[in-house]
Amino acid sequence: MTTIGGFVFLLVCVFGGYVASGGHFELILHALPFEGLMIGGAAIGTLVMSNSVADIKHVLGGFGKIFKGSRFGREDYVDLLSLLFYFVRLAQTKGAMALEPHIERPEESAAFQKFPRIAANHHAVALICDYLRMVGMNADDPNQIEDLMVRELKKLHHEEMHPSHAMQSMADALPALGIVAAVLGVVKTMASIDQPPAILGKMIGGALVGTFLGVLLAYGLMAPFAARLKSIIDEEAKYFEVIRAVLVAHLQGNAPQVSVESGRKMAPSGLMPSFSELETALQGLQIA
Repeated sequence: MTTIGGFVFLLVCVFGGYVASGGHFELILHALPFEGLMIGGAAIGTLVMSNSVADIKHVLGGFGKIFKGSRFGREDYVDLLSLLFYFVRLAQTKGAMALEPHIERPEESAAFQKFPRIAANHHAVALICDYLRMVGMNADDPNQIEDLMVRELKKLHHEEMHPSHAMQSMADALPALGIVAAVLGVVKTMASIDQPPAILGKMIGGALVGTFLGVLLAYGLMAPFAARLKSIIDEEAKYFEVIRAVLVAHLQGNAPQVSVESGRKMAPSGLMPSFSELETALQGLQIA
């Protein structure tokens, strides 16, 4: 909602100032459809040319994420830490083989079924199962596991950042595309150079709408969208850092409570559950 509110406030300030200074909308409204077609169409064309079909779908999904915000809240971190606590405690008390029913068939696991939002996140499920499976294969060097997890999380983060980069590239291109539309408007004006000054003035003004629209869309819309999406992706990346921290702490021989506490500290400050809140959740944890 803040994204929409900010954009509305931007439009009110820009056009409100224009009207307050004596400007009129007739010329802008007359030129806007044509200039918008040229600039918007060219921007979409550059996006299609520079991305695959899968990447374009990813970018469209990024727009949805901008308006919805991060998909993880405080309860999601409590649930994740509770699930990880169950797994590391099970591995410590009954051995790594006790994890096999959960990690080999997570869709049938009572532990994952207890937390359906986690079970629906295939990245989180794959990360948990893959590295717990490696523990069962005696790959118990904490440094080796941590290095492998860091590299995988870096790869995932890079892939998730693609929509933000695509939006920023579009923002960088829009001012130049606005100039292209303005130049075409000037070309049209020069073809009517025999017209009276009043008509030429309107035609030049319409051409300048292209420059205005390109700059406004670049710095007032697409660049903020790219920055907003980047902040959401960076925040969501902390969710997977929690998994890394808990599993590495477990491999280092820490008690389950200590391992989970290591993961809790990796949650974003605004979403990090308190120590007592997490302790209460762990005390009430019941998994068949």
